[in-house]
Amino acid sequence: MNMKAKFALIMLCTLVLIIAVALINTPLWAQDEAELAKKLSNPVANLISVPLQSNWDFGIGPENAMRYTLNVQPVIPISLGKDWNLILRTIVPVISAESPVKGGEDRSGLGDILQSFFFSPKEPTGGGWIWGVGPALFYPSGTDGLSAHKWGAGPTAVVLKQESGWTYGLLANHIWSFSGGGESDISNTYLQPFLTYTTKTRATIGLNTESTYDWENSQWTVPINLSVAQLLKIGGMPIQFLVGGRVYGERPDGGPDWGLRFAVTFMFPK
Repeated sequence: MNMKAKFALIMLCTLVLIIAVALINTPLWAQDEAELAKKLSNPVANLISVPLQSNWDFGIGPENAMRYTLNVQPVIPISLGKDWNLILRTIVPVISAESPVKGGEDRSGLGDILQSFFFSPKEPTGGGWIWGVGPALFYPSGTDGLSAHKWGAGPTAVVLKQESGWTYGLLANHIWSFSGGGESDISNTYLQPFLTYTTKTRATIGLNTESTYDWENSQWTVPINLSVAQLLKIGGMPIQFLVGGRVYGERPDGGPDWGLRFAVTFMFPK
């Protein structure tokens, strides 16, 4: 393990220790407040939240480079009458990437933005299933070297069920490029099967993959993520802290070997 990876691991361990100390000094909430932790496992929950998700990926290219990505991911529900919600989920990546080849140029800046619009029933449907469908839009907002320079769009959907503390389901989308100046077209399928368990003390253990299949290059990228999260109340505001790691079951040539994740989610219950 190189020094950069050791530093990131030490930083995450420090954050875990801070969370543990906070837990010791934080009283338990009422049961209805603890339900907020379960809502964070539902991508189309009727809850305004702002996750700030930090990702470190290691072992990229022949130089074993590191890439850091901060995903700013606001989720905003909009009521559409008494039966439906429109859930806006936006991912704004801020990237700092070391050059994967010797003598190459490091890159830092904004990545391309993905915005999803889920039309979702306010109440679970037959058998307790929660779902949402709608369009997803891909904006060429990235800076040079970090953008595909393509406009894209496609369908997105999510389906899940929550029972006895468990949440399991699948989020998916497909993006086709339709305009822009980039050299390569985009045709990517994204699949995120997920499984979480939330305890009565608002801790959540999660397992998922965030897999992408690139149809233009016939290539899978399959990171497998394991995480632990804890919901706390700080200054009257509910905030969830998450730490986790991942390994890549499948990756392009020169892609990362493994990674770390730390996320802070600010919640604004109605």
